[in-house]
Amino acid sequence: MPDLRFPKATRAHAEQRRALAPQAEDAFRTFSKAVFADGALDARTKQLIAVATAHVTQCPWCIEGHVKAARHAGATDEQIMEAIWIAAEMRAGAAYAHSVKALEIISHGKAD
Repeated sequence: MPDLRFPKATRAHAEQRRALAPQAEDAFRTFSKAVFADGALDARTKQLIAVATAHVTQCPWCIEGHVKAARHAGATDEQIMEAIWIAAEMRAGAAYAHSVKALEIISHGKAD
């Protein structure tokens, strides 16, 4: 039985997605190609950013695709892991920074 939480993407899925919304599919593919093309940042750097972002957004398909793409673009395993650690720090850092909200409520005795 397939895992419906994280099904493996297939060609049939891609074809169905395209059949249901071809203009949106084409626009997304064009956008994605433009985003990941060499520019001010090279493809390897962009893929490392994508690896980190995929871990913050917790998208298993993005993690798989962008780790593979980062390796294909020349990223080392160490660079990929370092990008993941940056993502972890940023995620933890957000919780730490948002503690100010709780501290303000605690300081002012609000019990709403």
